[in-house]
This record gives sequence, C-alpha cells and structure tokens, in this order.
Amino acid sequence: MAPPETAAPAVRLDGITKRFGDVVANDGVDFTLERGTVHALLGENGSGKTTLMSVLYGLYDQDAGTIAIDGQPRAFDSPRDAMDAGVGMIHQHFQLVEPMTVLQNVILGHEPTENGLVDEAAARDDVEAICSRYDFDVDRYLDTPVRELDLGARQRVEIVKSLYRGAEILVLDEPTAVLTPQEADRLFDVMDELTASGRSLVFITHKLDEALTAADEITVLRDGAAVGTVAAADATERELARLMVGREVLFDRERRETAPGEPLLAVEDLRVRGDRGLERVREVGFTVREREILGVAGVQGNGQTELVEALAGLRPVASGAIRFRGEDVTGLSRRERIEAGIAYVPEDRQTEGLVQDYDLVHNALLGNHTIEPYARRGFVDWAAVREHAEEIVREYDVQPPTPDAEAASLSGGNQQKFIAGREIEHDPDVMVAAHPTRGVDVGSIEFIHDRLLALRDAGLAIVLVSSKLEEIRTLSDRIAVMYEGEFVDTVDPDAVTDEELGLLMAGRDRGEDPTDARRGEAEVEPDRADGPDGGGRA
Repeated sequence: MAPPETAAPAVRLDGITKRFGDVVANDGVDFTLERGTVHALLGENGSGKTTLMSVLYGLYDQDAGTIAIDGQPRAFDSPRDAMDAGVGMIHQHFQLVEPMTVLQNVILGHEPTENGLVDEAAARDDVEAICSRYDFDVDRYLDTPVRELDLGARQRVEIVKSLYRGAEILVLDEPTAVLTPQEADRLFDVMDELTASGRSLVFITHKLDEALTAADEITVLRDGAAVGTVAAADATERELARLMVGREVLFDRERRETAPGEPLLAVEDLRVRGDRGLERVREVGFTVREREILGVAGVQGNGQTELVEALAGLRPVASGAIRFRGEDVTGLSRRERIEAGIAYVPEDRQTEGLVQDYDLVHNALLGNHTIEPYARRGFVDWAAVREHAEEIVREYDVQPPTPDAEAASLSGGNQQKFIAGREIEHDPDVMVAAHPTRGVDVGSIEFIHDRLLALRDAGLAIVLVSSKLEEIRTLSDRIAVMYEGEFVDTVDPDAVTDEELGLLMAGRDRGEDPTDARRGEAEVEPDRADGPDGGGRA
C-alpha cells in the first residue's frame, strides 16, 4: 500500500547514536518508515536493530539524533510516552504476566472503569472486536491463563494488547523466531491486514526470505551502522546477505555422504508425559549411529519438547528405555548424562540454557562444574573456565565480545550462539539439539551448520529437532516425522518433497492428494507453559 507522496513519514530517525560504555550500538543511523507500509530492519545478531527500535520506543535515550512521528519532532522519556504517541513494540521475549488471563494481560494498565470498578464487559467487547477485525483466534482464550498458551497464541496476545492501546506504529522484534512456518504465514497475513488499515510496521528480522516476503522496504544494519536501504521488490537474498555480513554467504550446501558406524543412542518404546500428566510421547523408538544426524520434523507441540527433555535427562520416562552405547541410561540425571557424553542444546535458551543474571564465564561453567579441566579435586579452576568462555565468545562471534557480559544483556541470537558453542565444545559423543539456530542470523547459521556437520563427520550421533524444514533437509541423514507424540514415518531427505513432509506433519499420508490436506497445523491441547522465549510447549 503506497502512501501519498505528500504525507509525512510515520517515523523518521535522523543520526541516531546510542552507546553503552565503549560499545557503539547505533552509529548515526537514519531510518524512515512510510505510512501504511512494512519496513524490515535486517541485520546480524548484535547489529543494533533492537537497540534502534528501543530508542524509538522510549526504552533508551539516544546520545545523538532526532525522532519525528508523523512529521512532528518527539522526545520519549519512557515507553508510556511512546505509546501515547501511538508507538507499540512487540518484544522478542514476550512481556506478559503468565498467571493472569489473556483479557487481564491485554487491558493491564488500561482498564475501562465504571463507577470506580473495572468494566470487564466493555473491555471484553473491545478486545473481541479487535480479534474479529484481524481474524485473530485470541478471543477464544480470553479467560485462559497466558502460561497455558503456545508461543504463536502469546504473540497474537501481544499484538492485540498493542492495538487495544491504540498503536498506529507497531514494531515487531524478531516476531517469527519462535513460530512454526504455518504460524509465520498467519502472522504475515495479519501484517497485511494491519497495513491495509493504515498502520505502519517495523519488522525486525535476520531472516532474508521473510524480509523479502513481508516488507516493502528493507534497511540493513551492520555493526550498528545502516549500510543500505532497498526496495524489497528489487532485492535478492544473496545481495542482502552480503550487506548483512560483509562477505559472500554459502547458501547451497551439498550434504556430505558418510557411512554410519556403531549405534550410539537407542530409544525403545518410549512413553513420556507432559506437565499436566497427559501422554505426549507414545511408543517412540529409533536408533542413531556414529556419523549420523536424525532430524525430527513436525509442527511444534506434537511431543518434540518432551522427547528431547527425556533424552537429555530433564524429564522422567513413563515407560520404555534409552540406551547409550548399549547401556541403559533411562534413570540417569542430566549431570550424569553430561559426564557420559550426551550434550543438549535446549529449545528455551532463557530458562533452560542460561542463567540470565550470570556473566558468560559462570554460564560457561554450567554442565562443566564436575569435569576436568574446569574442576579439580572438587574446586573450580576459574582461569580454565574463563579461557573456555573466551574461546566460545571468540569462535562463535558472540556480541558483545566479552566473557564478563551478563547473559541477559545479549540479544536472543547471541545467547543461542553461546549455548551452541558451549555444548559443542563439551566434546560429546551424542548431541541432542533442539532448534540450534533459532533466532540466529544467516552468517551464524552457516557457522553452526558447519560445526554440526563436522561433529557428525567426526563420529557423533546427533538428534536434531527443528521447525525449519530447510534446516532439517540440509543436515539430516534421515528424517523422522512426529505427529501427536508418534513417529509416523522415517524418510530419506533426498527422496521426499516438502509437500510430502507437510502432509506427514499434518497427520496425513504423504501419498494423499495435497488439495485434501490441511495446511499442516495440528490442533494440540496446551499441556505445559512456555518460557518467555520458550519453544512451543503447547
């Protein structure tokens, strides 16, 4: 939807500079958002995308530069000021109160009152009207505690909350980082509806294809500076990747064939229950050998979370067995499995992968506190731990590049890179990797994929769970499709199409006519709560 040529831009940022000590997060950035359009802000993790929009949203004061909204100069001292000016922001890590209901979250701080009491009926009518206007299904969850919702539903709650508060300019920070492809498609439809109604959107992302699909214009940030703005219709993924990382990026990777060795991990008739006691994994069995990657594909919420937690030793097994090198490890703790050689990249980096208040040195120790050279005779060798943290930061390009940074200060993608590096550098025999590149930029995805393939070639057995079909197809030697807690088929990635995988993920036979199939979305009863950056626990 093209704005009138005479209309002032919805947002104009001129020369925005923001420093954190010696770190320059934004370096004289210019950015213009036209009315009724989607403008993608594209860049690597740590390139300054979220910081720039946090300045617009009043979370940070800029050190230099100006902000104009609808042609009027503005200065925001807080998010409240920005919201009053019609600016809303959907954060990558959702800002919801989990024990409260959806309706309570949406109206929190903006409750309509009558005779001094909250007019819940009026609030409900307003929220239902918003849901109806944009074809959200949030209205059916209004009385449900947020902790019981999956991530896609939580994100829609965040959008409804901003619209309820009158946002005309909406910043979406990495909105697809925790969504399935089907949920991402739904989000893009919502974005079209929002711009058609005259709203203006900033779409923060590191995903090239999504920027090209959803945006009208794309501005690329690198090392805190804007290095180019292009029309999405005239851009290509290769050109955008070169702008993002300053070099050519390998997109087409041919999977190297290897000869699988001895069985390392064997699962027999595994049954696992979720947090509410419902059976989430049903009689799953498989074997992964040396020099082999087994990819597990499926619409999120079909038991993948419970499966990987059982493999890692974080969730009890109801029945069945897990064997490592022929030994039954079903009853071993997470620490005992680490010591045995089973590494784990968790899907929820914030609550399972890192201690947010710890610096990276202390986070590097997690899982290593009983293992030499990091511990000797019951005492931690902090010099060795620091060296380990420095190596991860350096080798995996974690930003900011200091082991003294708190985990909470890192962007989601940089947190993910640190966790992947820590687990890979454990020198394991088996790797259980749940969404290892979730929220990670294109250059880092290339790096992590190369590391996983190198681990496989060196003799590891890897179980890879991912919602990205491209990732599953690129890395896996075999693909197991999971639906409603069961492995419905195991296929050769070279002998199956995306369409056939989609049918299997939807619980259909891959030989069916695709016109008779659903879109690949499984209606699954919520069974457990997500962390704020969790991974589709319902």
